[in-house]
Amino acid sequence: MARKQFDLIVFDWDGTLMDSTATIVKCIQAAARDLGLPVPDQKMAARVIGLSLSNAMQMAVPELTEKDYARMVERYRYHYLTKDHELTLFDGARDMLEDLAGQGYFLAVATGKTRVGLNRALNDTGLFSCFDATRCADETFSKPHPAMLQELTRELGQDMARTVMIGDTTHDLQMALNAGAAGVGVQYGAHPSHELQALHPVYSAESVLALHTWLNEHA
Repeated sequence: MARKQFDLIVFDWDGTLMDSTATIVKCIQAAARDLGLPVPDQKMAARVIGLSLSNAMQMAVPELTEKDYARMVERYRYHYLTKDHELTLFDGARDMLEDLAGQGYFLAVATGKTRVGLNRALNDTGLFSCFDATRCADETFSKPHPAMLQELTRELGQDMARTVMIGDTTHDLQMALNAGAAGVGVQYGAHPSHELQALHPVYSAESVLALHTWLNEHA
């Protein structure tokens, strides 16, 4: 059966494949509390998910000074590492990825995680073999800069016009727009649906099952 639109499907990780939004929010808040800094509310902490760690911390806690940055990052990592073994993929995510890989799509990840963090997550979930390429925020420009998608398409020899970026944040969808790729939003992650819709995704999924169904019918 001929492809309808896309050859390369790029996924965000946290909040899109991994059910980690609430944990990340709590870890950002705990890190700020450890340093005696103003604790961002849930909405502010969730808004920075998907950015590089440096950008995320600076945006979540504007009062953070340069001298406190390293400690803030250290405390965030401490809290996250105590929790990440408890994190799980969203229901249906593994089946979706294995199905798409089996159909011959190129699959990739573009994430705000560090390389060490993503590799640990891929190893823990056993999903290394599903992806043809991955990009992390400590290797290139942070979202919403288009570099991750530009580098992934070059690495895999793919056409940006036949690439779709799937994510739960406006950072993901803005990156897709900046790169000239299609964007698909998922409504079960960090950013509210109306903010995702404002960036005109080609589809907005209420669940992984709905996303999987749409990809099988339209991608």
